[in-house]
Amino acid sequence: MRIVFMGTPDFAVPSLDALLKSDDEVVGIVTQPDRPKGRGQSLVFSPVKQLAERERIPLLQPSKMKDPDFQKSLAAWKPDVIAVAAFGRILPQSILMLPSKGCINVHGSLLPKYRGAGPIQWAIINGETETGITTMLMDEGMDTGAMLLQESLIIDPSDTAGSLSPKLAALGGRLLVETIHRLKAGTLTPIQQDHSKATMAPLLKKEDGVIDWSLSAKDIANRVRGLTPWPGAYTFLGGERLMVWRVHLAATITSDAPGTITAVKKDEVHIATGGGTLIMTELQSANGRRMTVGQYLAGHPLQVGARLGTETAA
Repeated sequence: MRIVFMGTPDFAVPSLDALLKSDDEVVGIVTQPDRPKGRGQSLVFSPVKQLAERERIPLLQPSKMKDPDFQKSLAAWKPDVIAVAAFGRILPQSILMLPSKGCINVHGSLLPKYRGAGPIQWAIINGETETGITTMLMDEGMDTGAMLLQESLIIDPSDTAGSLSPKLAALGGRLLVETIHRLKAGTLTPIQQDHSKATMAPLLKKEDGVIDWSLSAKDIANRVRGLTPWPGAYTFLGGERLMVWRVHLAATITSDAPGTITAVKKDEVHIATGGGTLIMTELQSANGRRMTVGQYLAGHPLQVGARLGTETAA
């Protein structure tokens, strides 16, 4: 079959790579426009564009999905299927109707749970122990289309969003190829989602990273894991922002106010929460690099009784 692939970040690359190694033909690729990045604001190619150029596959980078010239070029590729993985744009009805076999999306959750742009992060934040990949036929809703194939994956207790994402991406590539193979064979029966069981996983913003110390230690630990590497979990100490990169639960119980530093050890800082004590082992100051607590304490002594909290907290 003639396949057009749409995707942008690292998560999409295994799906594209799997299609390129399959029996079908990737006739064109669509990705987001190049974005300025860094202090120099130089234009950066998306990971999908980098692979497209290495493989010398025709590429389109529309600024608007309804642009007539883009849609004309897309139609000229005559796709049987449009495969989508983390593209980052809503497809209009005119594109959804273009391929004869439909548009297939690779989504990083067990739908109907965690519809939206942040399924991997929110699954960890919410303390899930299992997630997975769903391939589905796309419609005009946000991840509301009929499901094709689904496979689960265990979330390791040490997983962050950064470590779980490539595992799911690899699974997504394999499941996408299997979906298209079974679609050709006529052995797939789309299953409508139970919309009453749907949950949402909205795109995370930078301000979602601030730690609420009144939450339980377990909830905060899950949040740190889900927010790593982006947008990152952070707190404030005396007006200075501290990124919190690695934590684990302590067996000790404290009556100190949430956010209070209860112990400072060689490689650990113990912090009271709304339920239990959290041990911080890796952090980063506002203008510094990511480091262990031991490295940080060598130049930034912390006092028992100091209070972590919002930017304006004492």
